[in-house]
Amino acid sequence: MGAHHVMRLSKIPEVELVALCDVTEANVRAAIEDKIPEKDPPPAIYTDPAKMYAEAKPDAVVIVTPHTMHFDHAVQAIEAGCHVLLEKPMVTDSRQAYRLKEILASHDRVFTMGYNSSCCPTVAYTREAIRNAEFGALSMVSVYILQGWRNGTLGQWRQDPDLSGGGMAYDSGAHVLNTLCWTIESRVDEVMAYVHNRGTPVDIDSSILIRFENGVYATVMIGGNCPTSSSNAVYVFENGKIELDAWSGATVAAWRDKDEVYRADLEDADVSSDTNFIDAILGRAEAATNVEHGIVHSELMDAIYESARCGHPVSPERS
Repeated sequence: MGAHHVMRLSKIPEVELVALCDVTEANVRAAIEDKIPEKDPPPAIYTDPAKMYAEAKPDAVVIVTPHTMHFDHAVQAIEAGCHVLLEKPMVTDSRQAYRLKEILASHDRVFTMGYNSSCCPTVAYTREAIRNAEFGALSMVSVYILQGWRNGTLGQWRQDPDLSGGGMAYDSGAHVLNTLCWTIESRVDEVMAYVHNRGTPVDIDSSILIRFENGVYATVMIGGNCPTSSSNAVYVFENGKIELDAWSGATVAAWRDKDEVYRADLEDADVSSDTNFIDAILGRAEAATNVEHGIVHSELMDAIYESARCGHPVSPERS
């Protein structure tokens, strides 16, 4: 994913890629050769982020490291004076989420996260429809994502709990859970969850029931052992419904009563978190996500894993 961010950032005119950092120089050189071979001179290469911040002095940084490292790497970048785009999930412990909020409060920096859908007009349309009760009150949401995640990540850091913090629910599942929470705009009240590792060290399949504080109920199916990838969300209102691609926000359709009233397809739209990040730094847009979104997601994940562990409903702990 780091290489993909490099490619997308290289296409933004206001961006200069001054440095790239990874655990080995070979990883960085491979990203340069694959994504920006024409850049001359190429970005400086580092294997120590502290040295990179001291020497290259970047204005902004995109952090694409294993999930359990996000908190320390984000704090290091913020304290170095950088604007930060942090890949999802923000952190893997809600206590870290609240601590990150405290740190950000004393630094005037843009901070956002790399979720697929929060920059999409289709998802924004859904959120506005909920805010404005365009189809009456929202009562229920059903969300699912299916991927061949189990077999696709075998032997990789994503199946090492010490690096990933969890499995499919924390990785690809984070996108649909963010879509759910970002559109509903409510804290989580209670969670009941079941997870299955399918013979791996981390969760592969999850079945989750969520009650939000605003009274909305949600069902979430995260399937990581399916050869066919797909995702969808259905929002049920008293006077209609919305169907949305919960993974990428590529499509949306809305019905009032029995009549379809809106449909959009954004397959070719530029809705990347990188573009939004730069626009936010330059004052051309608001950051699509912020630390508060990360807190809600982190509390939800803590409750999902605790409920799966203890076998009964769990309410998130507030710090």
